[in-house]
Parts: sequence; C-alpha cells; structure tokens
Amino acid sequence: MTMSEPQSRLPLRQAWPDDFVARYRAAGYWRGETFPGFLRARARDIPHDLAVVGGDTRWTYAQLWADVERLAAGFLAHGLVPGDRVIVQLGNIPEFIAVACALFRAQLVPVYALPAHRITEVAHFARKAEASGYVVAERYENFDYRTLARGLQAEVPGVEHVFVAGDAQEFAALEALDGDPASLPGDPDPQSVAFLQISGGSTGLSKLIPRTHDDYIYSFRASNDLCGITRDSVYMVALPAAHNFPMSSPGFFGALYAGARVVLSPGPGPDAAFPLIARERVSCVGLVPPLALLWADAAAKTPHDLSSLEVVQVGGAKLVPEAARRVVAGLGCRLQQVFGMAEGLVNYTRLDDPDDIVLGTQGRPISPDDEVLVVDDHGHPVPDGEVGHLLTRGPYTIRGYHNDDAANARAFTDDGYYRTGDMVQRLPGGYLVVQGRATDHINRAGEKISAEEIEDHLLAHPQVFDAAVVSIPDEFLGERSCAFVIARGEPPKPAALKAWVRGRGLAAFKVPDQVVFVEAFDTTAVGKISRRELRAQLRARFLAGQTGPGHGA
Repeated sequence: MTMSEPQSRLPLRQAWPDDFVARYRAAGYWRGETFPGFLRARARDIPHDLAVVGGDTRWTYAQLWADVERLAAGFLAHGLVPGDRVIVQLGNIPEFIAVACALFRAQLVPVYALPAHRITEVAHFARKAEASGYVVAERYENFDYRTLARGLQAEVPGVEHVFVAGDAQEFAALEALDGDPASLPGDPDPQSVAFLQISGGSTGLSKLIPRTHDDYIYSFRASNDLCGITRDSVYMVALPAAHNFPMSSPGFFGALYAGARVVLSPGPGPDAAFPLIARERVSCVGLVPPLALLWADAAAKTPHDLSSLEVVQVGGAKLVPEAARRVVAGLGCRLQQVFGMAEGLVNYTRLDDPDDIVLGTQGRPISPDDEVLVVDDHGHPVPDGEVGHLLTRGPYTIRGYHNDDAANARAFTDDGYYRTGDMVQRLPGGYLVVQGRATDHINRAGEKISAEEIEDHLLAHPQVFDAAVVSIPDEFLGERSCAFVIARGEPPKPAALKAWVRGRGLAAFKVPDQVVFVEAFDTTAVGKISRRELRAQLRARFLAGQTGPGHGA
C-alpha cells in the first residue's frame, strides 16, 4: 500500500510463500522486470520499429513510449494518485495499449472491463476494486460509453475521474491530458499488483484477479518462446484486447516484449481481419473455436492474401478434433491449441508437436514448475488417462482473488492449489485433454456422457457447422441428452443425424436422445461461445419451450 492510498481501501496483494518465491527467482522465472521497464527498454533499443497499428495510427516504439509518458503524467496531474484503481473499458484501438501502459507507468492499477459490459458489470468492478477512475471511448460499436460513465458515477460516487477518448463532453478528454513526466514515480515493485483482470466465468459477476509484474511478464515471456514470437513477428489482436488470451498468450504484451508489431483488428470477423492480415503481413493470431471455424470457411472465398499467417492459435474454449481438422484444412497454417485461464495456468501444443497431439489435445503447461493435479470427486489423484478435476499451482497462477473471501474458500486448497473447475485427462508427457467443466457431464440412467465427446462426433458431419449437447431432465432416465445443432447448408434429418452418430461406433447411450436445429448460438461478452453458459441457456430455453427458430426431433 502506498503512503497516498486511503487507509480504508483494501490493499492489493498477491503473495506466494517465501520458499516458492525463492524457487521461482532461482529458476529465472521472476527476473524483477516491470511493464514500464521493458517498454522503456524497447523504446530505447528499437525506437523506429513499428509497435502498434490500429485504424489510422501507426506508432513506433518511441512514439508509443512518448504517449505513455504524456498520459501517465496527465493522469496524475488530473488528481489520481499512485495506488488508485482505474477501470479501462476500451475496444481494439491503439489507446487501449497506451492507456494500460500509462497506468503502469504512473503506478496506477488498471481494472480491465470488456466492451460488451454494461452498468451492472462495470459498477460491480468499481465497487469490488474501489476504483477512482474510468477510461472509455466516446463510442465503440455504436454504443455511447459517456452514458454509461454517467450511470457509473451515479451508482459509485467514488469513481471521481472519467477520461474519454474522443468527444469527452463534460468529462476529461484523453487527448488533452498532459503533465510533467519528471513528476512521475519510479518503476513499481516487481512483486506488486500490476492490474486486476476479470475472471472468465460466464455466469454471475466476474471475480477480480490480481496479477503481479513478475508473474505476468514471465507468462508471456515464456509464451513467446513456445509460440515463435520474435522481433520479426506481426501479432494480430482479433478478439477483444481486454481478454486474457489476446493479452498474454502470448498476446499483445508478449509481442511488445519481443519488439514485434501489434495489429489491432476493429472486429473479429473475416471482413475486418483479412484485409489487415494481407496489408500488414500478420504472422500470428489467436481465435476462439467458433471464430476459427468461420475464418476457415471464409478463407476459401477471400480475395485477400493470407499466406503470411504462420500460426493460428485457438483457445478460450475447447477445440474438438474434428473442428481442429477443419481449421487446419481451411487456413493452411500451423495450428496451436491453447488452454488457459486468467487465474494463471496456460497450456500450449508445441509448434513441432505431431498432428495427433495438435489435433487431439489442448497442450501442456508452460513451466516446469506448473504443478498439475488431476483428482476424483474426493480429491484423490487419478491415473493418467482417467478423467478428473484439474487443480494447479505455479509461478504465474494466483493464490487468491481480490476482496472475495467466499470465492477464495471455494477456489483454493489449503496448500495453494487453484481449483480450475475443468475436467481433464492427462496423457503421457503431461498433455491435457479437456473434457469440459465439472457440470458438463450428462448422467443418463447412471451412464456418464461427456457433452464434449458427442459434440466432437457431431462436428465431424459435413452438414453440421456447430453443436452443443445438454442434459434435459427425464422422468425415466434421470437425464437425457439433447443436441442443439447449427447446420451447414441444408440440415440433415434428425433421425439421419442420430443414425450417423450411432454409425461412428459409439455406445448406444451416447447417441443424442433428441436433436434440435437452431440458427445461431448466443455469445458471451468476450465474443466467444462459453460452453458452460451456452448449455445452461439452451437447457433453460428448451424447458421453457422457447428454443427459438429451429426444428428437431
């Protein structure tokens, strides 16, 4: 806690036991680096290299650092003090990167919100973080965030400072901020909390995740090595920049650390991204599974040159093997599966892994000191190859959420393992195969069915674009399975689809009891289909008799 920090405010902390700290430092994971420190070094060493491209903006590393210094001094001159928490709700625009780095430089703490969040979520973040500031764009995707800012200040009066990129009206204009860089503090303690990330939960209100300079920089520095990111790379941010995946796996922070170029796509779809890939010669991008499938289909028809793409990463939700094959065939570049969480642990398939590993697993952990346990319902380890609950701890996995004792009691063991809520199989070599969330299994007359497994088989059908399998209460079976399917072109007959699944050699109880065709699935605020939330929504709609446009049997 800084001297200027109000005594009534909960301090930000993320602490590992002393013996773990010593081990992580001795292993070279934690090097005492900070966000301002590495960005200053890039501006000094490669000042004329392009750092950020977005819209009409093309910043070199020197220009980015100059804007960071200006904004940092301006935030403090405007009345914020080191230690203050500032909600950042900006889309994929260059100002997002400049603002985040400026807050680090001023020893202010960003609290990342997604563009799709509205007053309920943003007010929750502000209260939970005890935020003093809020940074938004005037408009993004046809929404006026100044209206949200007014509502936020009415609900949470502690948010005294609002900064707007664009027409600020009664608020402070981001472009007009200025101050004396000589007044800025020195670099922060590498063990201090750099920012608050939001948890990836798709139901309820997100928890706040404190990440330190040391632990987060290690995660994307090590990711760079596994993802082939160098100074020559061009990394595209197609997903919302505030999401953990495009931020650090290796994300735009990893790209900046490597001295690479970051290209911000204004939207995730092929229409927005493909022209930028061709123009900027993008070499790496991270996508979520539905988006990867959309890109793979669009690549066959696009006039844009996508040949610069070397690696397409897919994460955020499980990419099942049949979908993985379609992505590889459609985009014609190396696929890298990514399975991680904002709380820490990240797994990658390696770029030189054989196809069966790349297509069939979600990778293995970044670090030799990522400790992974796969346990049964009673907490006992299960043998490799058996499905169990994933627990983990390590040099970049948190030991607790901010200001949430109840969540911490549920999510962490007494010896510091994080209960991820994921069901996985561990294969030889440490590779993980995600089997869904702990609640994604269907208990049909005592037989356990993995929804992910059946979805994989459905996706192999040439007339199926996407599928989600849910449990439906059944008077006789306890639960029965219902497959919601988005067709590719003319939908097959439900009976024919069931027969086709049965013909793939599955046990009869795994064949969906019911098939319902729908036109689309809902998405979460991060632009991805969250299987856990999607299944809950589809189940609720089905039971309410409101499955929407579609038909089935």
